[in-house]
Amino acid sequence: MLDNGIQHKISFRGVILSVQPRSNVWRYRLDNRTHNTTGYNIFLKGDAEGVTKEYAVAISEKQQQKFHFHIGDEISGTAWTKMYPKLEYADYYRVGGLKKISEAPMPDEDKASPWVGEVPELSVYDWRGCRMLAATSWKSKCFTCKWACMSNVAIEYDWGVSQKFRYESFCYGPKNCKLYKMGKPRAVPYKNYGSVYDEGWLDDICTERRGEEE
Repeated sequence: MLDNGIQHKISFRGVILSVQPRSNVWRYRLDNRTHNTTGYNIFLKGDAEGVTKEYAVAISEKQQQKFHFHIGDEISGTAWTKMYPKLEYADYYRVGGLKKISEAPMPDEDKASPWVGEVPELSVYDWRGCRMLAATSWKSKCFTCKWACMSNVAIEYDWGVSQKFRYESFCYGPKNCKLYKMGKPRAVPYKNYGSVYDEGWLDDICTERRGEEE
């Protein structure tokens, strides 16, 4: 059963630490791992709900295409707290009233990993596919990379009856990135059958259309 949060509208203002794709993942044992990009998560440091902190807001692809947000920009807007906290990694969503207060110099697009240039369209992520990324890497050296992603994951635990929810980190970046680490295999539980483990072979399927340097 989902925990329904009590929603309220907030105002925020902060400096961008990272811009990453926002995606939903559906898992069913080892038969399926479906990724669906839905927008972007913007990670900020600044004021939200009257408190200075680090937090994330979820925006749409159209909003990103309009403002071209990137690391170092200072932005402001309004948003809503989460109705279903288990389903959304970002702290706030339904963002409105967006403004770019100040713009940082555009990052070097030719810089080596982590790649911190402007994020591409969602269709680029969908074409590239992704691999599992160690959570420790996502939190540290990969956090600023435009190819890193923290996904909202729904696990089909009892087919058509119940699901389990969690968050998982993934990487859409080049396969030959020196910073990349898969991390430990991930358990995928199913009712009355225990867990099977995603050890990475699904990554090969998800990224089969591109080479080592893509």
